[in-house]
Amino acid sequence: MKRVDDFRLQLGKDELVPIMIGGMGVDISTAALALEAARLGGVGHISDAMVHDVSDRRFDTSFVKDKTRLYKYNIANSDKTDIKFDLGHLAEATRLHVGKTMEAKRGSGMVFVNCMEKLTMNGPRETLKVRLESSLDAGIDGITLSAGLHLGSFALMEGHARFRDAKLGIIVSSVRALQLFLRKNAKLNRLPDYIVVEGPLAGGHLGFGLDWAQYDLQTIITEIVQYLQKEELNIPIIAAGGIFTGSDAVSFLENGSAGVQVATRFTVTEECGLPAKVKQEYFKASEPDIIVNTISPTGYPMRMLANTPAIGDGIRPGCESYGYLLDGNGNCSYIDAYNREVAAHPDQKKIVVMDKTCLCTHMRNFNCWTCGQTTYRLKDTTRKLADGSYQILTAEHVFRDYQFSVDNQIALPE
Repeated sequence: MKRVDDFRLQLGKDELVPIMIGGMGVDISTAALALEAARLGGVGHISDAMVHDVSDRRFDTSFVKDKTRLYKYNIANSDKTDIKFDLGHLAEATRLHVGKTMEAKRGSGMVFVNCMEKLTMNGPRETLKVRLESSLDAGIDGITLSAGLHLGSFALMEGHARFRDAKLGIIVSSVRALQLFLRKNAKLNRLPDYIVVEGPLAGGHLGFGLDWAQYDLQTIITEIVQYLQKEELNIPIIAAGGIFTGSDAVSFLENGSAGVQVATRFTVTEECGLPAKVKQEYFKASEPDIIVNTISPTGYPMRMLANTPAIGDGIRPGCESYGYLLDGNGNCSYIDAYNREVAAHPDQKKIVVMDKTCLCTHMRNFNCWTCGQTTYRLKDTTRKLADGSYQILTAEHVFRDYQFSVDNQIALPE
């Protein structure tokens, strides 16, 4: 009976344990979590989502405070056109977050950064270019392009000295999305080093509509493998979404995947950035508690716990401090939803907004409890303590369980 450890992920000249920990923002996939994956020979991700705030927490910088002070005059204004990100500050925050993580890296594995195209930041092209190039400047091993088609992202990095040196990958949920990406970038003569195929059971934003349950990860992978073979392209496939045991992973490794990306089981580890009380909410969740809704201003459906505090919370838009989802015209669908409810209930002190949420503020405060579909199984991976809470795991314990378990077994902590 095979184990994950019987396989290896080949990325260029590098041979890795075929386990990749997904990039969960905002700082849920912490540097500590990514570094453990690298130390153990796999791939870890940090996220550059809301990197100014992450830098302020990690390194005592004051990027958010300074931005808030600069745009304080605009807080009561529904027009957010004026709010721009200082590109120098963005570069500095990214280099700090990525650079300090890479300085601490040990082991034979790698650390990648997850870069979401949907973080449009009221300047989609220029801010994305700075984020990508600053990560390369800071020595990141690789960049995973997520939350968007990224048709122009390779071109933004083309002039960088590390464009052909760093590992560059793309997350897709269909063969059509991959075809669009490859065709758009064909003239650059630079293929992605890996392709993460994310299925309908993944956590957070989904690359599917509300009909997500009609899709199957292995079916999508098979379609993509067949397409790559037809085009005579040798690009490793990383399966992602709903892979809960080592045996689940082996099934994908035996059927066209070169590696697996996992995240849900790492949300309840010591190294994960979620507060301890939120980790307990993940443990306690039952299957009906896991929902998919459309409250994200990005336009993508998003999977989360039904009791997440962000749902219905009508907090005032925090764009002067954050504003990461402002499009190129300074708009965000939450601002529209918030203003609609304020106008409809002018005398109401606490506003309720059900159809959208202020994702920036709630993700920053860990009040948007995104999760994978298998979150309800987390209670089966640990022990319930005398006080009724669940024992928090270590990232090494979960990683090793994926790596060495057989027969769908899950090793409980000692």
